[in-house]
Amino acid sequence: MLALTLLALPLLSTASSVHGRHDSHSHTHAKRLPSHWFHEARHPVHELFRRDDATFPTVGSDEWAAGYPPGPPASPDVSKIPAAWVAALNDAISRKAIPDIPLALNASDGGNPTYPNGLDPNGPEICSATYKCRIDGDIWDGPAGTVGISFDDGPEAGTDDLLAFLETNKQKVTHFLIGSNILYEPAKLTRMFKNGDDLAVHTWTHPHMTTQSNLQVVAELGFTMQIIHQSTGGRVPKYWRPPYGDSDKRVTAIAKEVFGLTTVVWNQDTLDWSLTDTNPETSADKIQSQMKEWLGGPKTPGLVILEHEVSQKSVASFIAAYPLMQQSGFQVGSLASLLSNNVSYQNAADNTGTVNVADVVNAKNAAVAKPDGSSAASASSPSSSSKSTSADSTSKNNNNKANNNANTSPSPSPSPSAPSSASSQKTLGSATAMLCAAVVFLLSQ
Repeated sequence: MLALTLLALPLLSTASSVHGRHDSHSHTHAKRLPSHWFHEARHPVHELFRRDDATFPTVGSDEWAAGYPPGPPASPDVSKIPAAWVAALNDAISRKAIPDIPLALNASDGGNPTYPNGLDPNGPEICSATYKCRIDGDIWDGPAGTVGISFDDGPEAGTDDLLAFLETNKQKVTHFLIGSNILYEPAKLTRMFKNGDDLAVHTWTHPHMTTQSNLQVVAELGFTMQIIHQSTGGRVPKYWRPPYGDSDKRVTAIAKEVFGLTTVVWNQDTLDWSLTDTNPETSADKIQSQMKEWLGGPKTPGLVILEHEVSQKSVASFIAAYPLMQQSGFQVGSLASLLSNNVSYQNAADNTGTVNVADVVNAKNAAVAKPDGSSAASASSPSSSSKSTSADSTSKNNNNKANNNANTSPSPSPSPSAPSSASSQKTLGSATAMLCAAVVFLLSQ
């Protein structure tokens, strides 16, 4: 019996050493209260207690609509911007992540915005997408061999026809949504979401974004993100498309640094928004002819075709071209899903999967559970370098709704030098079990 007792003593020593030595540091600690009672949104504890049961107001209710700005012609009141959004902007400015360049000026003839002091919109300082300058990290082209379907300006007059067709054909698309339109057409948004469509941002009032102040840019993006967030069980959009394709280095940086949004433009334009104009810039026949040309052309790069759900006529032009897409040999799908390997939001993969609860500012720090069970980190900030392509300064009517014109960070790996918690617990458990067995044996003798 004595021998067994002696054998058990080393196990006690082993068990106590599993948690490490305590004689290598002082046990005297400064005692003070924390600066705040909560963990920051990016703290790992949020992943431990992650949930997807956040409660939101009923879509379309007075509670749901409260606090949002009115629609055009008024612009959002920047004094009503939530403090967290302003703090995120100021933080980005302090890190010099937002270029300090002048605002563009609206053209008196309704054409493209221009920059003061003769600044070149295609120069490396500005790099305006209106003039076809491409900022690294912005998306103009789809993955090779794909047609990414998307529609701007919804919910609008053509939305019901579009959704009826999509539901019948079991087709998902991406909607770049105007926030104030959602406020007035909530049922259409809900129908989009139930169809499984990807929801993205197209600002609150559809302005030329390069003419807006930093705070105005934050308001246009933030309120649109927020109303989508509150209408979809907490999902936070991953992509935005600038109205008229009008963005530059400053605007793109605000979208990315404050809200984690990636800027998406296009590489083909149907001009379908003009079909209901007195003097349209295109026709149904012309759009069909263009579609045949584009879909019969090279498959690299993939096609990002600008289309709108503003009218029954614009939607009809898509419906007429849809069989061509299906027969083209291209992979046809929702643009956001194709761009991001089926992870369409910053904090959720899709409209049915788990939502990692986060607000519209902190969602960029959230990990996302992908459909295959793996995880994807949030998008990283784009590079500031740019390249200029051929300028297109053709004037557009400022009163029409024409839109003229994911990089991921790997999750941090565990330090190889850090002891494995699971391994330590396993060792401790084995030692404790052996010790208990020895004691039971001794007591039974």
